[in-house]
Amino acid sequence: MRTVTGRTDRVVVVGAGLAGLSAALHLAGRGRSVVVVERDPGPGGRAGRVDLDGYRLDTGPTVLTMPELLGDAFAAVGTDLADHVRLTRLEPAYTARFGDGSVLPVHTDPERMTDAVRDFAGPTEAAGYRRLRDWLTRLYRAEFDRFIAANFDSPLGLLSPDLARLVALGGFRRLDNRIGAFLTDERLKRVFTFQALYAGESPMRALALYAVISYMDTVGGVYFPDGGMAAVPQAMARAATDAGVEFRFGASVTALERRGTRVTAVHTSDGERIEADAVVLTTEPHESYRLLGRAPRRPVPLRAAPSALVLHAGGHADHPIGHHTISFGEGWASTFRELITDGRRMSDPSLLITRPTATDPSLAPPGKELFSILAPVPNLDRGPRDWDAEAGPYADEVLEHVRSRLLPGFTPEVSYVLSPADWQRRGLVAGTPFSYAHSFGQTGPFRPRNLPPGTENVVLAGGGTVPGVGVPTVLISGRLAADRITGTRRTAGRTMEGAR
Repeated sequence: MRTVTGRTDRVVVVGAGLAGLSAALHLAGRGRSVVVVERDPGPGGRAGRVDLDGYRLDTGPTVLTMPELLGDAFAAVGTDLADHVRLTRLEPAYTARFGDGSVLPVHTDPERMTDAVRDFAGPTEAAGYRRLRDWLTRLYRAEFDRFIAANFDSPLGLLSPDLARLVALGGFRRLDNRIGAFLTDERLKRVFTFQALYAGESPMRALALYAVISYMDTVGGVYFPDGGMAAVPQAMARAATDAGVEFRFGASVTALERRGTRVTAVHTSDGERIEADAVVLTTEPHESYRLLGRAPRRPVPLRAAPSALVLHAGGHADHPIGHHTISFGEGWASTFRELITDGRRMSDPSLLITRPTATDPSLAPPGKELFSILAPVPNLDRGPRDWDAEAGPYADEVLEHVRSRLLPGFTPEVSYVLSPADWQRRGLVAGTPFSYAHSFGQTGPFRPRNLPPGTENVVLAGGGTVPGVGVPTVLISGRLAADRITGTRRTAGRTMEGAR
């Protein structure tokens, strides 16, 4: 594994999102002096928080899986996750609702889920689920440590016995076909393939190795922190501060000072010059390369994942639902074609509805409920639109779908909308919070590497580089960046309770 050359005593981390905070904790735990520069007034990045009339809104991810990776970051500085964040395991992980009116609670406990599938689709599908669960577990074990939680210097790094196991498991076949080898009920197939959208692909095109995302929530489990998802980066920043990490909030990086091929200092918008032996950039790759004064060398331009419109709505609700609900429309293949190929909004939308007050009522005023409704939409490259003008009307349309399916008569007293225009203003590529899609040519060693060429002591982290998008993977990216700087190598993944 290639590492940064020369001294690495002083490290500047640009960005206090989950990737930057993970990098800072791992570096501080390895004896480095760390300064984190963040343009926002506090930690979080995409995992942000908005307080609105007594409602506390998570403006970033709402699903937390693989908490042991978070625990690794805290353990790096000698402290325990449980001392900083209280996590509740959600049961069921989520509820799937379908256009025909059928409902399936998705349990992570194998016996409860087997019974649920049997009641939902019959004994043959229940037996198929057990075989699928076993396959997902074997896929995770073959894939995680070697291909997700490891640094690659070239595609040749893929060549290993683990690659042969991954091939034998069908990891390079299409996701939809591979899941179809275990399940024939189209509704059940959706439950174990919709996660492909997180990777920016349709299940019909995504590699089966991305079924590992389904493993994370349907086997490993879904969790929620007291205080909402924004409580996670806040706790990480406190632990980092206790470990000696310094933070510069409300300051943007304006330039990188160089001496030859090394960056020697970081300049900020408030006029500070911070000396550095090494730098971790967690900005989007295009912004990182702008700071480096370079352009990535790729024969084919990177393709961004679809974006999302998110409506946060609070008020009285007479029909409470579970914490996470996947509301599937009747359309399926057409949905992905519209989003990814045609660049059009979904004609029959599938939606993720999160009710965080189901687990933490303190996120809303007494007696009130808070909902977060995520509707996938095309990114601005594929489907350019004037979202500043269209976000409000489309949010009303999405809310009407939710009323008709789940919450009849719900009238929010507060609402807050985030659209591709908002993501674009934050510098996110193509106005999407999901960065670059995980096609074959943008996966593993083919994804933008975390050691950019032409600079000896700069490392990238975040969803735009390896291993990719999602809370677990950006936490890993921070640890991988630390490994590139310190040369320390250790196994981040541990067999999860649900996989034993």
